[in-house]
Amino acid sequence: MNELSGNEAFGNEVSGDRGLAVQFEGVSKRYRHFALEKIDLELPTGGVMGFIGANGAGKSTTIRILMGLVRPDEGTVRVLGRAMPAEQIAAKREIGFVSEDLRLYGAPSLRWHMEFVRKIYPRWDQPYAEELLRRFDLRPEQKIKGLSHGQRVKAALLLALARRPKLLVLDEPTTGLDPVARQEVLAELMAVLAEEDRTILFSSHNTLDVEQISDRITFIDRGRIIDSDDKETFLDRWRRLRLQLPPNAALPRLPGIVEVGGSGRLPVLTTNRFEPAMVYACNELGATVQAVDTMTLEEIFVANVHSRRTQTAHEMERQEVTA
Repeated sequence: MNELSGNEAFGNEVSGDRGLAVQFEGVSKRYRHFALEKIDLELPTGGVMGFIGANGAGKSTTIRILMGLVRPDEGTVRVLGRAMPAEQIAAKREIGFVSEDLRLYGAPSLRWHMEFVRKIYPRWDQPYAEELLRRFDLRPEQKIKGLSHGQRVKAALLLALARRPKLLVLDEPTTGLDPVARQEVLAELMAVLAEEDRTILFSSHNTLDVEQISDRITFIDRGRIIDSDDKETFLDRWRRLRLQLPPNAALPRLPGIVEVGGSGRLPVLTTNRFEPAMVYACNELGATVQAVDTMTLEEIFVANVHSRRTQTAHEMERQEVTA
C-alpha cells in the first residue's frame, strides 16, 4: 500500500513507438519462492490487452517491471519507445496508472488532488476532467476519506485519464468492489474508452471484467505466459464437443484436444483448434456429435491453465525417468 506522492505516484513526456506501446523480450525475474520466466509480451499502440492470471501468477511483478519499479534479471523492456527501467522518469510522464491499492491522500478533497496533478502534468485537460466529474458522479469538494471504495476507484481513474496518457495501466482496479459499483465503474470506463484511442493494459483475475473492454487477451500462470491472442480468436477456436459413442468405439482423434471429460460413451472433448469439419470427421468415425458448445473466457482460461500444468507435470516426470 503506497501513498500517492508526486512524480512516482502519477508518473513523469515521451513520444513513443507508434507500433508497440509495450514490448517485453525474454524477461525473467527470480525471487526465493517465485520466478517470472522468459516473458515475451507485445501490446500494440491503440490496443486494449486483458492480462489474466490467478492471484500470485505474476501479473503484479510484470507490471512493476513495466513501470520501472523492478529491474529484471534478464531480458529487455521498452515502454512507449523508452528502455525500462533506465528511462522510467521520461516514460512515466505518459503512463496513467490505477491500482486497487493505490491510495490517495485522505484528508484533502478531490479538487485538491486535481489541482495537484494539474501542476505536475502540463497536458492536464481541465474541461475533460470536469466532464469526467459529471460522468463519474463525483463531487470535487468531497474529501477522499469520505468516498466509498467505488468512488475512490473512479477518482483515481479521473486523475489518470484527465492527464491524457498514451498508456493506461489498470492493475486489478475492480477488486473489492460490490457488484453494483463494479458494473458502474466498468460501464463508465467503457464509455470513456469508446470515445478515445487509448492503449490499455488491464490486469485482473476476473475474466468477466477483462472480456468487456479488451480486444486482446494474454494468460499468465506460475510466472509464464501460457497463451496470447486477440479475444475473438480465443472465443472462435475454443469449443467443447459433446459426443455419443457406439459400443466399443474409440475416441476420435481430433486436433487441439486439451481436455477429455464426460464418461464412457458420452465423452466431452475440449479443443483449442476448432473447425466445423471436426463435426463431419466425428460422424465419419461413427461418433454422434450431440452439441458443440461455445466457451466463456473464464472457461477457456481454466482449461488452458489445467492443460499447461498437466503438460508441465508430464514433462517433469519424463525428465525424472531419463535422469
